Amino acid sequence: MNEKTSRNGGAGDGGNARDGADRVRREGRPVALAACGLSAGYGAGPVVRDLNLEVRAGEVVTLLGPNGAGKTTTLLALAGALVPMGGAVHVDGKISRAPLHERARHGLSLVPEERSVVMSLTVRQNLRVGRCDPDRALEVFPELAEHLDRRAGLLSGGQQQMVALARALARQPTVLLADELSLGLAPQAVQRLLGAVRAAADAGLAVVLVEQHVRSALAIADRVYVLRHGTIAWSGTAAEADAGREHLLDAYLPLGVR
Repeated sequence: MNEKTSRNGGAGDGGNARDGADRVRREGRPVALAACGLSAGYGAGPVVRDLNLEVRAGEVVTLLGPNGAGKTTTLLALAGALVPMGGAVHVDGKISRAPLHERARHGLSLVPEERSVVMSLTVRQNLRVGRCDPDRALEVFPELAEHLDRRAGLLSGGQQQMVALARALARQPTVLLADELSLGLAPQAVQRLLGAVRAAADAGLAVVLVEQHVRSALAIADRVYVLRHGTIAWSGTAAEADAGREHLLDAYLPLGVR
């Protein structure tokens, strides 16, 4: 695997026949969200620099990298929560300078790293605050039905994340940006959450996922970008990343995020 492959910013060749067929189908779909030469940050200087990446309808793109690499900054800039310092974000093929709340009205959902449920409200109330249909949310996670009238603060961490993700998906977005859904959760809860993300992508959703569990992320992803020191150090298909996983881990990721 070579650093900064020719696929930086685009879909790579598949590692097997199935991956290749999936790539052909994805490349026939429109680019839902893209960063072109994007630089973004919080102070005088950018945290991420000159990023080129894209996500198409029906695919999961995962961002990997150590803490401080710029993964969350990238998500916030794509979402419109940060104003770019350089470059641009393209939504449906057009440059967008809209803030987060406007992009949310037009089909973008963001699940941030911190738990985004209101602990004092019930599950039902949390879903209503998110302006989504509770029935649609229960289609994503039927196990929440018995907890609809419980305060979110009484749920387990995994159940709280189910509420947050169900609320985001029930709005029927075209793009989902999710930051560390699995943080601090048991493996079974992680599998359930990421399985729901994959199912939503299979139904046509474009997903950009920041995930600390590399193996779990690669299991549901179509393509991968590895960030290091605010730039894209490697990109390719999930099949390529999985095939060369040990090299990828040794080269770019510390032990704590493998």
